[in-house]
Amino acid sequence: MKTIFSTADVHRRDAFDYWHEALCRKVIPHDCTPEDRLIFAAEIRSAFLADTAVVQYESTPMQNDVTVRHVAHAGADELLVRRQMTGVFVAEQDGRSIVLEPGDITLFDPRRPMRGKYLKGAKQLVLKVPRLHLEARVGDARQAVARPIKPFEEAEYGLTSAYLAMLPTYADGLGAAAAEVVRDQILDLVAVTLMKAIGGGRPLLSSARSIVLINVRTAIETRLSNPALDAKTVAAAAGVSVRYANAVLAESGTSITRLIWARRLEHCRRALEDPSQLHRTVSEVAYGWGFSDMTHFGRSFRATYGSLPSEYRRLSKSSV
Repeated sequence: MKTIFSTADVHRRDAFDYWHEALCRKVIPHDCTPEDRLIFAAEIRSAFLADTAVVQYESTPMQNDVTVRHVAHAGADELLVRRQMTGVFVAEQDGRSIVLEPGDITLFDPRRPMRGKYLKGAKQLVLKVPRLHLEARVGDARQAVARPIKPFEEAEYGLTSAYLAMLPTYADGLGAAAAEVVRDQILDLVAVTLMKAIGGGRPLLSSARSIVLINVRTAIETRLSNPALDAKTVAAAAGVSVRYANAVLAESGTSITRLIWARRLEHCRRALEDPSQLHRTVSEVAYGWGFSDMTHFGRSFRATYGSLPSEYRRLSKSSV
């Protein structure tokens, strides 16, 4: 990840003000009070996974507040997935108070006021996730906001925390195709983790439907290479009827069959863009993702992406 601001690069009297301005711009507008302005030190690093910003920052102790005023002027519609890297962060949002220790994960909503305090040596990783991407997987995010997710409590929590911890090392070096794959994997892992975290007791209808959506998507993704994959197989793997699964998907304007087709085309597109897969023919790529009719594949690919697969690969190669 690239360092986009460090207080080591500015005069000490300006360090905090410059850092506060940079953090407001990269993460979220807020008020901030350092414990000691004279010795304040901080650094911000950033990278992107497709349309999802990955920001890591650390600082000496301070208090920050996202007020009603900040919420009213909030710009981009995003949700903040946070992983504590080192130190301790104490926060409150929507009446929930949490203490984040190394490895812990939580979700914050920039549409809601929040108060937080960074203790000594605190470093955080923040994913600025487009709200639509995450809520498509979990439904209304309010149920999941400001819940401390401890990696040792559940296997899903530990896996998600470990995956997030690797992002600062690799995010900036990923190609476009790999970045999209990692972005989707992270969103799926975060969604599963959040759904489990709010799953205690009787689930709301919206939560139940979100779980079905995740299960259907998982059933499709893990079986795409099978050319015989159909709606009945997917629904059975997700534990619901075809009718109910399609009713849930209809809320997003799709169906099991259309989603299978769209995901196969998307995987083929990524493969054709990937320089490491240039040795594979277009037919090998298509057959590998479950297509059995090359004529139908070519027509569908052109209808979706504007050119035939072979032309798309050539254009992608020339733009590198």
